[in-house]
Amino acid sequence: MINTSNLSVEPDQAHIRVVQLSGVAKALREDLHRDWILQVTELVHADTFESLLEMASELLDKGYKDAAAVIAGTSLELHLKELASKNGIRQTTSGGNAKKADTLNTDLKKGSVYGLLQQKTVTAWLNLRNDAAHGNYGSFDSKEVEQLLTG
Repeated sequence: MINTSNLSVEPDQAHIRVVQLSGVAKALREDLHRDWILQVTELVHADTFESLLEMASELLDKGYKDAAAVIAGTSLELHLKELASKNGIRQTTSGGNAKKADTLNTDLKKGSVYGLLQQKTVTAWLNLRNDAAHGNYGSFDSKEVEQLLTG
């Protein structure tokens, strides 16, 4: 339950409350104009990606290359979505369905977010993740998962 006792203001104190709230509103407006909110959001996403990569690295160190590949691939897909969002690239098809990671990869290259070599590298990583997710464990080795993690 919310305590509302501190929200009421005596009539002679109302102007003080208005000045305080005005200051908060001005500070928020300045933060928005400076893209500070976006920077905080990016930090939160970076922490999420880092946590996923740490989990994947730990799994790989313990010999679970397949699970590590899936988790690292998840981090990659989330990162592609964030890059697309940050660069104004639609994440849905004209029919409203979510675009596949490979399509986002192509769109990011077309949008000059990165070049052809990076696109090809991401394509290889996505293929590795797909193989791991679909049980094709013999099609990649621990070294390739490690390259995904460090990439």
